Amino acid sequence: MTGRWRWIPSLAWRESRTARRRLLLYMSSISLGVGALVAIDSIADNVSAAVRLQSRSVMGGDVSFTSDTRYPDSLKAVLDSLARTGPTMATVVTFTSMAYAPRTQITRLAQVRAVGPTYPPYGAVTSEPANLWGELQKRPAALVSPSTLISLDANVGDTLSIGFSQFIIIGTTNSVPGDPGLASAIGPRVFIAEQYVASTQLLGFGSRASFETLVRLPDGVQSPQWVEPIRARFRAANIRVRTVVQQEENMTEAISRLADFLGIVGMIALLLGGIGVASGVNAFMNRKIDTVAVLRCLGATGSQVLAIYVTQAALMGLAGAAIGAAIGVAIQFALPVALEGTLPLDVTVQIVPKAIGVGLAIGVWVALVFSLRPLLALRRVSPLQALRRDAEALEHQRRRDIPSHLVNIALVASVVVLAISRTDNWRRGILVALGIGVSLLLLWGSATLLSHLARRLVAQRLPYLLRQGVANLYRPANQTRSVILALGFGAFLVSTLYLVQANLLRQFEVSAQAARGNLVFFDVQDDQRVAIDSIVQATGEQAVSATPLVTMKLKSINGQALDVWGAAHALPRRNWAFNREYRSTYRDTVVVTEQITAGKWFGGSGTDTLSEMSLEQGLATDLAVSLGDTLTWDVQGVPVAARLTSLREVNWGRFEPNFFAVFQSKALSTAPKMFVLVAAISSDTVIARIQRNVVLRFPNASSVDLSLLRATVLEIIGRITLAVRFLALFSLAMAVPVLFSAVAATRRDRLREGVLLKTLGATRAQIGRILLAEYALLGMLGAFTGMLLSFVGAWALVTFVFDGQFSPALLPAFLIAGVMMTLAVAIGMATGREVFRETPMAALRDT
Repeated sequence: MTGRWRWIPSLAWRESRTARRRLLLYMSSISLGVGALVAIDSIADNVSAAVRLQSRSVMGGDVSFTSDTRYPDSLKAVLDSLARTGPTMATVVTFTSMAYAPRTQITRLAQVRAVGPTYPPYGAVTSEPANLWGELQKRPAALVSPSTLISLDANVGDTLSIGFSQFIIIGTTNSVPGDPGLASAIGPRVFIAEQYVASTQLLGFGSRASFETLVRLPDGVQSPQWVEPIRARFRAANIRVRTVVQQEENMTEAISRLADFLGIVGMIALLLGGIGVASGVNAFMNRKIDTVAVLRCLGATGSQVLAIYVTQAALMGLAGAAIGAAIGVAIQFALPVALEGTLPLDVTVQIVPKAIGVGLAIGVWVALVFSLRPLLALRRVSPLQALRRDAEALEHQRRRDIPSHLVNIALVASVVVLAISRTDNWRRGILVALGIGVSLLLLWGSATLLSHLARRLVAQRLPYLLRQGVANLYRPANQTRSVILALGFGAFLVSTLYLVQANLLRQFEVSAQAARGNLVFFDVQDDQRVAIDSIVQATGEQAVSATPLVTMKLKSINGQALDVWGAAHALPRRNWAFNREYRSTYRDTVVVTEQITAGKWFGGSGTDTLSEMSLEQGLATDLAVSLGDTLTWDVQGVPVAARLTSLREVNWGRFEPNFFAVFQSKALSTAPKMFVLVAAISSDTVIARIQRNVVLRFPNASSVDLSLLRATVLEIIGRITLAVRFLALFSLAMAVPVLFSAVAATRRDRLREGVLLKTLGATRAQIGRILLAEYALLGMLGAFTGMLLSFVGAWALVTFVFDGQFSPALLPAFLIAGVMMTLAVAIGMATGREVFRETPMAALRDT
């Protein structure tokens, strides 16, 4: 550093002694923005870690290999060789069988899961009594789901016959990692050891079973990379391969939307902070004109003066960012404490250095780049202004003012980079940044229009105090543009944030409605549906839905046999999609767990003689079919042809029954069918009574109690709703320092005018009415313009970023605009109190 510049840091430090509190106040908006950013990123990292761990427990491992037949010896050898390199392998065989309780002489169709000694690789099994899982490997024992005991009217300690073997029921279990639960359950579940499967003699030639191997990888090994070299070999053998990453994606579909939303929240927080910094630094600069003029008289160049105050801004930005990082860490640690006992995930709170480092870096950069624009004006302060405040500032060629252009480019680039980084998609980020730019231009245009209208359209017959307040909108050094930009943009961001979160929460409310059923009946015959519904209603409860199930197998495609079609399209010889038995349904509406990705949904009975159908998009890919193809199905011996008219993306993780194939009602309405009934029951006692009454009257019908799972889902939705609303309120609170900084930017002019009016005889009430008229107009235009823009911004975000349907929340948006307007008036009126503490002599001396 040369001698001309060596003194800059020390002078910047000494010169800031009289204004550090005020600078820190201006930087408080950066503190809140960085606090929101650090808290969001840290909590997201902690929750992601919890989701990763829980997804392993739900899936049961890092990698899963599943087949409808026993593995070929060659692939068993591959797994055995891989097991010797470190991974833990666990096996489970799933099949259906009639379970018979000799004591009660009741027989039920049950799903049997035969587990190996290392199952499950992840998670823990909960049983009643506790710690019974290991007993399965020591003797012929069984753990059953609670619904199994009800269905068989059995008790713990009874004997259970499965095939040619007998097992002692040693307890019940509700939670087994890797258990598919509702997704594939067709009846009560029974868990036994795999070593006893052979004695049941149920898996002979032609038997249907699912063979699964779960793999737990060593720490640090990524499942996609580990499985990629062998994936093709297993898929060629018609063995399905899943990784925990895919499971995480299934678990986090709603959470990922929340993460995207939180990314927008962090960006909004920082932009609000940047606006507060720009307004605050502008106010600070106006107070320092005399000091700068004196420095210019002492020989300081414009660049040196700029360096002094840029150094101050950087130091204050660092201080504000550091305070914000501390706030963010405090929020991160306080949230689990506040929600102790109610969080749906076992979240381990850990400090995330990356989040803190990123928050500090972005905070300092935002503080610096937003403060540079007003600070550049210090280069034009004339030495003569040390003697005469109204002296002309030094002229710079605006068109050739390269530093100003560079700062403008850096400002725009910063917003674009920030938007891209917070949306994880460069196209979406550019659209968000473009929307922000357009909003600022519209706000600037509305402020300019207001200033012109105030000059031309105010009638002389209006009361003087109102005319004086309106005249302040176009007087020299007015604050119309600065306040409307800060207030309007703040209202735009906060209102957009609320509208987006309202639409996201509406999606969670749909999930909550979908989870309202907690008792599911399977294998209900067509002539039993009304009777079971009557049993439910007799207890004062109600059935939520009844979904028909029709069993079928695929017979041909476009008139070609499946083997011919598969050969023509280079499909695997043992294609699972060709060989499986499908449980399909019929209806004329799309349900909330589906989204049409191609084609058009059918409706009503139609006039075409050929029925229409819809396929899950993944199944369509595996079958190599496209829209317009005709698929013929074997429905219990009867061929049923249907034309493919749409493809669907299905959320398999939801409560509702989901299907690979959905038909037009006329195609299957007369086919033999069973039903899945879902009921909403208020208490465990009533659930047990209904289950027992149904099983005594209809032994073929089985049921599953989903109360615990339903309660967990509703709790998750409640926690997410609370978190989202907290963040929305946090962002609204950030608007306060932003508005304060914007109003404080012209505080000196307000004081001078107020003292002049007081000297001319104006009373406190009259000055208050003038300020009220000015700030009411500014607040009304800024807040309501921002609100109108927020509807466009929220629509774009919900539609293009979150892939949802936008529904405007009018009343909350108007309330937010009203609150922002009230804040503007309150903060503006608060400056009026200083007028009566300032003497006319002090105001004249300051002129």
